[in-house]
Amino acid sequence: MIEVRNAALAYGACVFLRGVSFALAPGEVLALVGPNGVGKTTLLRAMAGLHAPAEGEVVLDGRALQAIAPRARAREVALVSADGPAVEGVTVRELVSAGRLPYRPWWRWSPDPEDAGAVDEALSRTELSHHAERPFHALSSGERQRVWIALALAQRARTLLLDEPTSHLDMRHAFEALRLVRAFAAQGHAAVVVLHDLNLAAAFADRIALLGAGRLLRCGTPEEALDEVLLRTAYGVRIDVQRRPDGRVVAFANPDG
Repeated sequence: MIEVRNAALAYGACVFLRGVSFALAPGEVLALVGPNGVGKTTLLRAMAGLHAPAEGEVVLDGRALQAIAPRARAREVALVSADGPAVEGVTVRELVSAGRLPYRPWWRWSPDPEDAGAVDEALSRTELSHHAERPFHALSSGERQRVWIALALAQRARTLLLDEPTSHLDMRHAFEALRLVRAFAAQGHAAVVVLHDLNLAAAFADRIALLGAGRLLRCGTPEEALDEVLLRTAYGVRIDVQRRPDGRVVAFANPDG
C-alpha cells in the first residue's frame, strides 16, 4: 500500500505544502479536504508518481514510487482526474478499454478475454453498459465522469485515486460513485478521494486528511479531523460541527462567523 512520508510539495522553488505523512490501509477510503489551491490535486498526483515531492517521499510497499516503472505503477495505482478531456472519435467501451493498456504487450492492441471481462464489469458497476457503444463526446458531463471512473476500475489497480469524482454528478450519482469507491475498498484495496463536500467526506470516508495553512492539519476519523478550530484555520470561516444521533458528524458554514 501507499505511504506518504513527511512529504513537501513544490512548483519550482515555491513550496506550498509541508509535513504530509500518512499510510493507507487495505480496505480504507481516505478523503482529502481543504480549500482551493492548498495542494490536494498535486498531492494526489504525487501519490500516482506524477509529481515528485520536493522533500520526503511516497512509497509503495516500501519502495520509492518514483523508482517504479510507469507501466508497473499503473497496475498498482489508478488515477481519475477531476476533468478528463472531451475525447472524440471513440466509443465508451473503447475508452474504458484503455484501462487495460498496462497489461498488454506493445505488439497486442486487441483485447483478450480477460480485458473484455474487466471492461464489461467496470461498465456494469458504473451503470454504463447501455452506453457502451455510444460516442464518448455525446455523453453528458456527469456520464463522462462515470466513464473515467469505469476506466480506472478496468485498470484493476490496488489503489484508486480520485480527484473530485462527484463533480458534475447529481446527488444520486454522487452517492453511487462514492458507493463504488467503498465497494472497491471493501475488496481489500484502498482509495483516496478529493472532495469539497465535508459531509460527503464524513459519510463515506474512514479517515479524512484536512489540509490548510500550507500543511496537513490533521489526519484521522471524521470525528477527529472535522474539528471546528482546525476547520477555521483551513477555510478562514466559521464551520459548525454537530454530531447526529447515529454518531456521525455533520459540518455546515455559519454565516455569522
